Amino acid sequence: MKGEEQFDFGENWIGFAANALTDARVEAARKDFAKLLDGVPLRGRAFLDIGFGQGLTVLLAQEAGAVVTGADINPKCVKAYEHTKRKLAPGSADPRLVLGSVLDDVFVESELRAHGGYDVVHSWGVLHHTGDMARAIANSASLVKPGGHYVIAIYNRHWSSKPWWLIKRIYMMLPRFLQPLCCWFFAPIIWLAKFLVTGKNPLLQERGMDFYYNVVDWVGGYPYEYASIPEMEGMVRQHGFETVKAIPAVVPTGCNEFVFRKIT
Repeated sequence: MKGEEQFDFGENWIGFAANALTDARVEAARKDFAKLLDGVPLRGRAFLDIGFGQGLTVLLAQEAGAVVTGADINPKCVKAYEHTKRKLAPGSADPRLVLGSVLDDVFVESELRAHGGYDVVHSWGVLHHTGDMARAIANSASLVKPGGHYVIAIYNRHWSSKPWWLIKRIYMMLPRFLQPLCCWFFAPIIWLAKFLVTGKNPLLQERGMDFYYNVVDWVGGYPYEYASIPEMEGMVRQHGFETVKAIPAVVPTGCNEFVFRKIT
């Protein structure tokens, strides 16, 4: 989002990868990745991860035999990836990693499309943070080969989405030294809300994540957009896709997960 400060996801990912990524969390991430992509061929396929973050997805896709490219706008994510690689796949070859924005047409054309289309384009919880989700979806979906799969996760629309937008915007306006206090203030509120909705201990996160680092993301993750499942299906269908599966968010403002197939 031009002219406005963006949350530093890279810094948060470095903290997670260096301090909170355990063998148990790697295994949990591996299982959830396999579950989401069940039925999507990966071995020998061209795989693009937009917003590679801490690097778990690019490394797990490579582990599954895909030919992987990872893209992210934040250079700090390369450092986070290096921490993750030391724990998940030390000694393995690096996937191709490139830095740039999915909203930048020059970057998309020169660094992504120039290497051909992809059998799988994956972007989990990223495109709603770009500042222009519709354009990010259009650009990323255009990189999928006919017959290929588009795998994304987007924040669900809920009555509390607008208050969450305001919280994130205020967080970004706070002096840096007050931002951690903001996260600690909201952490017990989020824990209680998630426990009441799910009946499960919120400290046990999905996808190998960590509760505290997720709270930092949830409170500070700005820009922030959201859409309902029907809205997302309608938006992606316009780009020549059909829905393979749509998995509702566990909590009202969590991420709905989608697997689409390109038919035209």
